[in-house]
Amino acid sequence: MTTQKEPSAEALANVTEGNIETRAQLLPEEKDMKGSGMEEVAAEVILAESEERTVHADPDDAQGAHRQSAETADLP
Repeated sequence: MTTQKEPSAEALANVTEGNIETRAQLLPEEKDMKGSGMEEVAAEVILAESEERTVHADPDDAQGAHRQSAETADLP
């Protein structure tokens, strides 16, 4: 799943050709894309968005937040 947020130049710079080639090997749910010529484009977008979430993590995003043990729910 991709987002509408444009990855930063820093995130794009961290995506290598090797990463793109590896990610362009389609997952089973992506097989409909085979032969479209879009495999590497899709791979680059997916990798850049992932890198963007790593480089500029959103502390309010459940996947980007790093919580402390004191922030967990109290156990009975």
